[in-house]
Amino acid sequence: MKAVILVGGSGTRLYPVTQVINKHLLPLYNKPMIYYPLSLAMLIKIREVIFVINPEDEPLYKKIFNHGEKLGMKIDWVIQEKPKGIAEGLILAEPYIKNDCVLYLLGDNIFFGHDLPKVMESAKKEVEEKGGAFVFGYYVSDPERFGIVEFDKEGRVLSIEEKPKRPKSNYAVVGMYFYDKKAVEIAKSIKPSGRGELEITSINNEYLKRGELKVKLLGRGFAWFDAGTHDSFLEAGEFVATIEKKTGLMIGCIEEIAYRNGWITKEELLELAKPLKKTEYGKYLEKLAMGEIL
Repeated sequence: MKAVILVGGSGTRLYPVTQVINKHLLPLYNKPMIYYPLSLAMLIKIREVIFVINPEDEPLYKKIFNHGEKLGMKIDWVIQEKPKGIAEGLILAEPYIKNDCVLYLLGDNIFFGHDLPKVMESAKKEVEEKGGAFVFGYYVSDPERFGIVEFDKEGRVLSIEEKPKRPKSNYAVVGMYFYDKKAVEIAKSIKPSGRGELEITSINNEYLKRGELKVKLLGRGFAWFDAGTHDSFLEAGEFVATIEKKTGLMIGCIEEIAYRNGWITKEELLELAKPLKKTEYGKYLEKLAMGEIL
């Protein structure tokens, strides 16, 4: 399985700050927002990642990640000249996905929860072994803003509706999607919505129509933020800060995950910490390398 992370778009909901820099490179507490979705892929041992980026952001992603060598990964990117909907990212990434299953992530979605990696591993295994699509639902108070899942009395999925005026439930489909090898072809077959966009909901509904969609609800033990507005961006940053200060452990620390996965050595980790030695982030990496953080 490969991971595709959508980090393009104009970030209009975060204007005026995003007139200068792409929102996914903004600091969410103590690290760029892009670190958080990337860390999710890494947590389930996905080493090949493709970013879908804006043309003007290419030098920045190259500067931050190059092609993933420092993390023991293979990172590449594809240019999205003009946003045409979330589903377009899969089409653009086709040359890299090839005939693989894919974890598709939205770059401004932040996740945290007990056993989250185990939940993701289970979804990954389900899709790789049985095919289909596996997505997640989360209870929201403002369902008009999201793709909303409708269930019957037995909990079976009946429909998914994008930004409904009259929501049929309060469960939003969050920005983390596991798809089998058919995802790109399905993305190519869907038509633009009334908003003129290729909706990810259209892909999910096609899998539902085929009887190949699974939806798992994330309960109260999980946190999810769609950090695309000023308020949600601030809330996500405050959440990360609180957890890290309480536990002394970092969320979304990509160097730590690469080290724990065995993708980089202790010496390589210390080398990554060197230019950051005056920061709390650098000190954290040094402590990790010296075995002071278990």
